[in-house]
Amino acid sequence: MSTAELDAAHKAALDALLLGLPGVVGAQMAGLSAYFVNKRMFACVSNGGVGIRLPAAVATELQFSRADVSAFQPKGLASTREWVQINRSDSADYARDLEILKASLEYVRAARQ
Repeated sequence: MSTAELDAAHKAALDALLLGLPGVVGAQMAGLSAYFVNKRMFACVSNGGVGIRLPAAVATELQFSRADVSAFQPKGLASTREWVQINRSDSADYARDLEILKASLEYVRAARQ
């Protein structure tokens, strides 16, 4: 499966998981399928994975504790320490990450406006 096909499958899976949560809106940003709360992005589909924003300490811990988590590099560009990417070959497996996705949502929701 190509990266574009994988991204489309991931978007469909994330739409089903996230768009029903209170305050979540899906939109495009810089060519990425993204998910927002309070007009701030907390997750997006990129490079065959899903980028999420978390507190830097949590993001770092995930990178060291899970083989399927790496630094988030949208379109090959470096990102901040708060962003990591979860890489799954089967889009349905993102359901296993729902608690982490919700943690990202709540982190961004609570961030200063």
